[in-house]
Amino acid sequence: MVFAFLRRSFLALVGAAVLATGTIAPMAPVLAVEVGPVSKLPLPRYVSLKSARVNLRIGPGRDYPVSWLYLKPGLPVEVVQEYELWRRIRDSEGTEGWVYHSLLSGERTSIAAPWLKGKATMIDVHANPATDAPLTARLEPGVVAPVRECASGWCQLAVMDRSGYVRQQEIWGVYPDENFQ
Repeated sequence: MVFAFLRRSFLALVGAAVLATGTIAPMAPVLAVEVGPVSKLPLPRYVSLKSARVNLRIGPGRDYPVSWLYLKPGLPVEVVQEYELWRRIRDSEGTEGWVYHSLLSGERTSIAAPWLKGKATMIDVHANPATDAPLTARLEPGVVAPVRECASGWCQLAVMDRSGYVRQQEIWGVYPDENFQ
């Protein structure tokens, strides 16, 4: 899906360059943003699970069988497609399926390094967005936490009664170099 999106964007850029100049000329990159046909929100995008019980179905409707049951509210997922009131999502392990839109929240959350789950390592949470800043906490891989903001490669998380910054590349639930408040 991402490959098809990038291919369409590249072809649109090349077509615009040829129309404007008659030849293929270097242009500043401009990425078109795909939006959902129903929500008009960007696709793909990260959201989180709103409910403590969310059925993942193999198709967009209640008549489709349930393939998975999520039991963790706040879990980040990526919306990759829309069909009427249904959203196709992908979780941090790559599992995809359909959920009803009202079971999703726009609240941004993250999972600390799910690719390291089960390994003897920790993710450092710093007082400020710098590797030499004092530590406020250390997270085990797999910990889910709300994301307050991301800027310049760092994201501010709220974990229990602590707040701090992690490097953006150490969490799943935000895009590389994504900035938001």
